[in-house]
Amino acid sequence: MKRSITVKKILLLTVLCVCVAFPALAGNWPERPVKMLTMVNPGAQIDLLTRSLAEALKEGLGQPVLVTNMPGGSHGSVMATELATAKADGYTLGVAATAAFTYSPYFAHTRYTVDDFTYLSLLGLNQSGIVCKPDRPWTTLKEAFAWAGKEGKGLTYMFQGSDDRDAMSRIAAREGVKLSLMPSTGGPSVISAVMGGHADLGHVGAILFDYVQGGKLKLLAASTPVRLTPLPEVPTLREQGWDEAVEMYIVLVGPKNLPADVRERLNAAVAALKNNQGFQTFIHEKLRMGPVEFGPEHAVDYMKRTAARNAAQAKETAGAGK
Repeated sequence: MKRSITVKKILLLTVLCVCVAFPALAGNWPERPVKMLTMVNPGAQIDLLTRSLAEALKEGLGQPVLVTNMPGGSHGSVMATELATAKADGYTLGVAATAAFTYSPYFAHTRYTVDDFTYLSLLGLNQSGIVCKPDRPWTTLKEAFAWAGKEGKGLTYMFQGSDDRDAMSRIAAREGVKLSLMPSTGGPSVISAVMGGHADLGHVGAILFDYVQGGKLKLLAASTPVRLTPLPEVPTLREQGWDEAVEMYIVLVGPKNLPADVRERLNAAVAALKNNQGFQTFIHEKLRMGPVEFGPEHAVDYMKRTAARNAAQAKETAGAGK
């Protein structure tokens, strides 16, 4: 009889342990609102994308997704630093330019590496290009540098970030043209400087389309890896002879070692975005971002390849500076 009671106690304890453990294994995440960090101020293009994404994910996750703006640092390294140290429970995610993870750790001081995160999906390509005044005697960036070299003149370039600044500096060095660099406070300041004749060249995001199509600016090169969807006739930097690109892809990311059940739930929610016509229309027509392949496989592959290329380039640059 005593042995029977002992066996029953053991069975009861086993059942209780299974019941306690089951919610974690079954994946009840999320049981409360999810915080989503973004690297820019409210109203910026990536902020608008993040808020649209938060609204779309709310349906798939069954919980509110609350956006927190954390601008600052090199390509959003302030936000990335916060995300890298967040608890890996799925309740803190982030949306940022991929350069925060694939570029900044190699060309700026960061307290994280590309391996400190879980990459969930690319979301869109922030399209950008190099512009000049319409009356300049160039139709491509290659022609602009050829003209400057022939005339023995330098060019003034207004940049937006360290990646486009460094890419143009490397191009100018290869072409043997002096490049004077001017920092900007964003796209509108670049447009004002170029249209006003204060800068020969400038790097601008998607707001360039209205100015170029309206005849107020001339697009000399797509600075992205692929041609810009509204202006497909203009070649990229690589197509003009330089192995350079400003790869402003936007990525959904979480801390390293997200639990498997959280990743599974997020992957399903991300997969549903492909068929969310409202979300897709907002990205491509309202924000004018280029299309990407959704899902973790494409995101991880892209991040690894790009980080490896930037690491090699940083090593080469450091070696050349010795």
